[in-house]
Amino acid sequence: VQLVESGGGLVQAGGSLRLSCTASGSIFSINIMGWYRQAPGKQRELVADINRSGITNYADAVKGRFSISRDINKNTVTLQMNNLKPEDTAVYYCNAYIELERAGAYDYWGQGTQVTVSS
Repeated sequence: VQLVESGGGLVQAGGSLRLSCTASGSIFSINIMGWYRQAPGKQRELVADINRSGITNYADAVKGRFSISRDINKNTVTLQMNNLKPEDTAVYYCNAYIELERAGAYDYWGQGTQVTVSS
């Protein structure tokens, strides 16, 4: 199973970016998909996640600015980030809890994509 991310980059404060992540491999089903981030010198933290029913969960710091969505048929999760702030600068990681075909369920991570917001 692989999680492949795209969409990071450099943007000015107040700008927008969209991150996408697609899971591929011997996937039976995916329960929760989400995004985490890790800034230099800080612990990795949850940004947002979404379950199969479409129920979402956001960190307080991004509520009202970020929006998470998923396409279950395409095993894709997207994070739309608006009104970005310098404190949003971090490496963003895609995460998914995936049930494999005849092999149990596991937590998977993407390789990370850099988001840099300049002031």
